[in-house]
Amino acid sequence: MLITPHTNKLNRIVILNPKGGCGKTTLATNLASYYSLEGPMPTVMDCDPQASTMNWLDRRDASRPPIHGIAAYKKTMQATRSWQLRVPNETTNLIVDSPASLNHDDLREFTRDATSILVPVLPSAIDIHAASRCIADLLLVAKIDRRENRLAVVANRTRRNTKSFEKLMRFLDALGIPIIAVLRDSQNYVRAAEQGIGIVEMQPHKVRKDREELEKIITWLDTLPMDRRELLNPSPAAPPSNVTLLHKPQFNAG
Repeated sequence: MLITPHTNKLNRIVILNPKGGCGKTTLATNLASYYSLEGPMPTVMDCDPQASTMNWLDRRDASRPPIHGIAAYKKTMQATRSWQLRVPNETTNLIVDSPASLNHDDLREFTRDATSILVPVLPSAIDIHAASRCIADLLLVAKIDRRENRLAVVANRTRRNTKSFEKLMRFLDALGIPIIAVLRDSQNYVRAAEQGIGIVEMQPHKVRKDREELEKIITWLDTLPMDRRELLNPSPAAPPSNVTLLHKPQFNAG
């Protein structure tokens, strides 16, 4: 079970696409980096056994703004499972890097209490096909309502003025789901990942275009209507404590 602070201010951001290599970790780490600079301390939960997000966090220098990491893929004998999955009370932004190959039950569990769901998509025929299946499952299996405006697509590793980019944008435009940012195929993301930082922690003049697209994502995430956040995270009349329990999905490491 995932233990989170009981607050309607908690933004549960789930980054999801069963297709591996689509850029989930790039999104997760850069969002975590941004929110760490803004404060309070965000939490990033790595549910993927490849542990890319936790490896990024291990490379992060201690002098950087703090980010709380949860290795949700890891079983531990040194602490209770509930303690391992505890989100600090100060966290207002929880970023979940989901695993690949989710089954339908996992998909429902990951998205059930998500305030925002981001689907990164690459400009290739294989990735477009995988994304179409993923979004269909989100709408039909997980029952995500388009009208709630909590599902968005991020085009990733794109090169404008290419046929693959044009094909991707036509596909995304046909979905009826907002395309909130178009991330470039840029070495800035690679350099940031190697240092355990996000692009917002790099020299501004080197990352201006990349930062502009990231800020579009942040704007979409942070302008979520509070009434819907309250609906997703209702406050009890007489809360017995300052935490609430949510189901933690089970998934295979293979």
